[in-house]
Amino acid sequence: MSNKVYVNRTLNLKKIKYLGLDMDHTLIRYKSENFEKLAYTHMIQRLVDQKGYPQILLSLKFDHNIAIRGLVIDRPRGNLLKLNRYASIRAALHGTKPLDFKTLQKIYKSTYIDLNSDDYLAIDTAFSISMAVLYSQVIEVKDSDPKLTFPNYSVVADDLLEVLDDLHRDGTLKNIVRKNLEHYLIKDPLVVEGLEKFKRHEKKIFLLTNSDFHYTKLLLDYAINPFLKDHKDWSELFEYVITFAQKPKFFYEEQRFLSVDPQNGTMTNIEGKIIPGVYQGGGAKKFTREIQVQGDDILYLGDHIYGDILRLKKDCNWRTAMVVEELDIEIEQNKKAEPTNQEIEHLMKKKEPMEDRLTLLTTEKIDEQHKAQKLSKEYKSPKNIELSKMLTIFPSNFFICY
Repeated sequence: MSNKVYVNRTLNLKKIKYLGLDMDHTLIRYKSENFEKLAYTHMIQRLVDQKGYPQILLSLKFDHNIAIRGLVIDRPRGNLLKLNRYASIRAALHGTKPLDFKTLQKIYKSTYIDLNSDDYLAIDTAFSISMAVLYSQVIEVKDSDPKLTFPNYSVVADDLLEVLDDLHRDGTLKNIVRKNLEHYLIKDPLVVEGLEKFKRHEKKIFLLTNSDFHYTKLLLDYAINPFLKDHKDWSELFEYVITFAQKPKFFYEEQRFLSVDPQNGTMTNIEGKIIPGVYQGGGAKKFTREIQVQGDDILYLGDHIYGDILRLKKDCNWRTAMVVEELDIEIEQNKKAEPTNQEIEHLMKKKEPMEDRLTLLTTEKIDEQHKAQKLSKEYKSPKNIELSKMLTIFPSNFFICY
């Protein structure tokens, strides 16, 4: 895992007073393939048991390589789309098979994807990878046998989203993680070292997560406490711990803050200002106001494209940073492709003067054709035709002078 930081705006950490952290897939990293396989398996079971999908789905195998964050499901057409930064389609799958260029052009032409449309569903979090993988596989099974009873493409997407949300909401997945933390979580001493370094440089840190207090405490006890050197417990690292924040609502709704007793998790209503401690709920405006900083004094790190980054930037003026683990793979692939890229660049440089020469020759040819057509038209004009008739009555060696 690399520890590189990429920026698209100037960021002076000296001016940052509060460092905010999401927990799941940010401060605490998951063994993504293991967790998504778990979600995938339970999603299939619920589709069969609760939604009446064909039993053949139980034989499907999880393939973590089919999807990554950032893809988009085209609900009406049953396609999985990869977009560029301008929301133009670069590639697409129907089922698990890529659409060729001609088919892609025929279906979408010059379409730019509007993610505000109900036709599209964004895979904007690592917790959605299992849904994208299963969607592609279900579409493939549906198309392969018309005798099987499946709903249309749009309903399949909606059903998958519903069962996945239910698995997270009712605690099914987290209860399994609780019983086998080593299988699903990554313990990284460098993360704890970094947090303590920020504390030594007098940066204040807060945790803002959608997970409940008990699950948050369990993960922090497991992944943070064993590596602490300057502190006795993770609670000493954070000025504020805000659980069950219901992001992105946290950034645009004024929800009530509840005080949480870190010893037993009991909650009480609070009146007045919030002070350093553990809380549930709340809202960004009240939080920013009461810690007495400007929005751009806060740098918030998260992994959710919409919930942690886009919606936050729309409703607050906090600075943001996004954890993109997939960049490791992209960077490694780019390194492997470097010799090929250099060869392509070399050949492109050889090709450029040839293209310039071809353009010049083509231009000259067109100009010559244009001149010939112009002369031909002039010769065929009425005046020239009459002159031509007159010349034909004289011998070839007879000249008329004016």
